[in-house]
Amino acid sequence: MAKTIPARSELDTQFTWATTDLYPTDEAWEAEMPRIQELVDTLKACQGTLGQSAQNLLRFLQLEDQFNLKAEPFACYAMYKKDQDTRDPKAQQMSGQMMNLLLQSEEATAFSTPEILEISDDTLDRFYQEEPGLEHYRLTLTRIRRQKEHTLSQSEEGLLASAGKLGQSPSDIYTFLHNADITFPDAVDQEGNRHPLTHGTFIPMMQGTDRVLRESAFKAYYGEFEHFQNTFASTLDAQMKQLQFFANARHYPSALAAALDKNEVAVDIYHNLIAAVRESFPSMHRYMRLRKQLLGVDELHYYDIYAPMVPDQQEVVPFEKAKEMAVEALAPLGEDYLSMLKEGFSNRWIDVYQNVGKRSGAYSSGVYSCHPFVMLNYADTLEDVFTLVHEMGHALHSYLSAKNQSVTYADYVIFVAEVASTCNESLLMQHLLKKTTEKKARAALINYFLEQFRTTLYRQTMFAEFELWCSQQVQQGMPLTAQALNQKYGQLNQEYYGDAIVPDPEISLEWARIPHFYRNFYVYQYATGFSAAIALSQRILKEGAPAVKDYLGFLSGGCSADPVSLLKGAGVDMSSPAPVRDALQLFDQLIDEMEKLTKE
Repeated sequence: MAKTIPARSELDTQFTWATTDLYPTDEAWEAEMPRIQELVDTLKACQGTLGQSAQNLLRFLQLEDQFNLKAEPFACYAMYKKDQDTRDPKAQQMSGQMMNLLLQSEEATAFSTPEILEISDDTLDRFYQEEPGLEHYRLTLTRIRRQKEHTLSQSEEGLLASAGKLGQSPSDIYTFLHNADITFPDAVDQEGNRHPLTHGTFIPMMQGTDRVLRESAFKAYYGEFEHFQNTFASTLDAQMKQLQFFANARHYPSALAAALDKNEVAVDIYHNLIAAVRESFPSMHRYMRLRKQLLGVDELHYYDIYAPMVPDQQEVVPFEKAKEMAVEALAPLGEDYLSMLKEGFSNRWIDVYQNVGKRSGAYSSGVYSCHPFVMLNYADTLEDVFTLVHEMGHALHSYLSAKNQSVTYADYVIFVAEVASTCNESLLMQHLLKKTTEKKARAALINYFLEQFRTTLYRQTMFAEFELWCSQQVQQGMPLTAQALNQKYGQLNQEYYGDAIVPDPEISLEWARIPHFYRNFYVYQYATGFSAAIALSQRILKEGAPAVKDYLGFLSGGCSADPVSLLKGAGVDMSSPAPVRDALQLFDQLIDEMEKLTKE
């Protein structure tokens, strides 16, 4: 009998996030709008005054902080409402109102960067002397002024801020097409039973032991993407074009350089990652041969690569047990960390289960003046436990940064965003391996760890290479057609996974289901973050308290230093390819152990 997906109204409240912690009602949210609008108008009125006096500059920077304190919960409330049911017309309207107000604020403050850049070094030094309160903003001002060659005149900056409305459109169109409009036929198992196929159920089906169901789901899922492939190609083409437009307008050599420069990350780190992973293709090809052997199949297909290599080890993990496992695994991080984790579990930070219309996937979203919010689509698998600790890693990173930094410096940049989350996953895995000695159970865990390497280090790097290719094509004036995208994506899959796997034509369409391609060179940071997290988790387990102190210092750092320096403080140097290579060496060792454990 097919399992039905509940409506939002049918969920138990304890398993839904407490949006009322932000605003008690939608009406209270709406009442906040004119107050935020008033702040936008006050910010706009500062135009032409920033270089006149230290007091004017300080007042503007403080007003920006006030705006961010009010606008963040306002924006998040609308986003959460839309994401919990993407079909809700009221939530769609609220999200639209919120986006318009935020874009208005960008337009209203577009003058600030050019004005700050026009202040001479001598005048700014005098301002620091005259107004001690400006010292708090020295790092902010230094970061703005290092962007001088990429900043335009006031009128041009205003025009670019207005163009931001258009720049958001590809992502908006993709989101509605992907989450609200596209639907899938049921998948059919080996006994002829039908199963509802959604974004949320697809990967669990791929991880199942019923090969007939896996193949059915795989072909049905990508069959629908094939029907819409030209539309998906158009949205991705538009996304890459808008990124290139802004990169050109700001005089960057590429969209990649523009994206990474915002976070003070060198372009070499991106290219070094791809090069290091490409060096290790023999390891991934070896893993695919082992997978084919252990599954006992004549042909290994892409609908086989998520299936467990060790039979009868698929554990059902209810959410209550998942929370217990998280507390045990993260105990090395100390009592302070655990108390924050338990606070999140007890006080409805998490939206746990899938419902009809809910956004797919999982994420964490920090709110400086409240607490983080976590979206899951929990389905009682071991992978879902890893997703839980992953997202709570994000959440507590946000929480600690908010507790220890002012609103000016609380937001960490995306380069370090995946480190805390993946460190939690690594600690969970090493905790489970430490207490597991039985051969089959240990093999199942190593199977899962190997899959983390495949899906996080290899697959995300493949995404990063594909995204870079898309950007380069657009920069060279080449259109991103469905045919070109399918061909390139299929080619990359063959290179990364090797000859042991059949090049199923459906996998060439996978690019169409990846929302992160609308996040502006985000995905590579899953791979760099994973590498850093492996190093950090091993240091925490080996060295104990001193390593934990350094790590919690990193989590508390927000953006109070550049991201590479923050990580160095925790003991990892990401300017070197060494952490990536070390992680890939561990991948090889795990394959060795898997081969030994599974020998007859």
